[in-house]
Amino acid sequence: MTAAAPNLAAVSFDPALYDAAPSPLTGVAADYPAGAETPFHRHARCQLVYAVEGVMVVEAATGRWVVPPTTAVWLGPDVEHRLLMRGPVRVRSVFVAADAAGGLPAAECVIHVSPLLRELISEIAHLGLEVCATRRGRLLAALLREELRRPQALPFHLPWPADARIAAICAELSGNPAHPFHAADWAASLAMSEKTFHRHFHKHTGLSFGRWRQQARLLLALDHLLRGEPILPVALRCGYESHSAFTLAFRKQFGMPPSRFLPAG
Repeated sequence: MTAAAPNLAAVSFDPALYDAAPSPLTGVAADYPAGAETPFHRHARCQLVYAVEGVMVVEAATGRWVVPPTTAVWLGPDVEHRLLMRGPVRVRSVFVAADAAGGLPAAECVIHVSPLLRELISEIAHLGLEVCATRRGRLLAALLREELRRPQALPFHLPWPADARIAAICAELSGNPAHPFHAADWAASLAMSEKTFHRHFHKHTGLSFGRWRQQARLLLALDHLLRGEPILPVALRCGYESHSAFTLAFRKQFGMPPSRFLPAG
């Protein structure tokens, strides 16, 4: 895909302008070049962020989401986050005022984007601040809210601990998913028993150590696959001993084989 020049007017938009708009829904379209990163920021409104083309990563204090064009991330109000672009990315966002978000997801999550939802997001993003200025815009906004009232959360989220000691281990495993240390080794490095380590890890991530490490490996693998890297090298880099072991774990996590996430062509 040819890198698109960034839409600077959209990229440098003022969040306060959209948060304070009289319309309960607002949208913005922004095209980013490969490797672009936004600074950490937050919005007073809920946000649905979607890449109509390209792959991005959404990072927040509570976790990390890999976002291919078949999914979108829902963020609650005042969630500090940033976007990392894995190649050229066309981002479309919808902002929903808290008093218009009744029945919508109560927590951050990744949701499946159907063809209908994709078109709704794109159209509302291009309407900008004027979404509800016309009857058509209000109908689009109502239909989008209806679609968001029945999403299925997808397993594209990696929770991140607030505890500094556990976070350091998570950072090490994210940087080196094939790290040879087991739970007993990490427990020893923190001068605690293995049982205490498991208890602390689950307390701060909501997942067991084994489950978190598996999810981290698979999400990192997904990131590489979406950039067109071959399956076997990705599997080995992420700590799997064979193509078959990786495919089995991947299918169990995402419901489809890794080949489905390779770019077409």
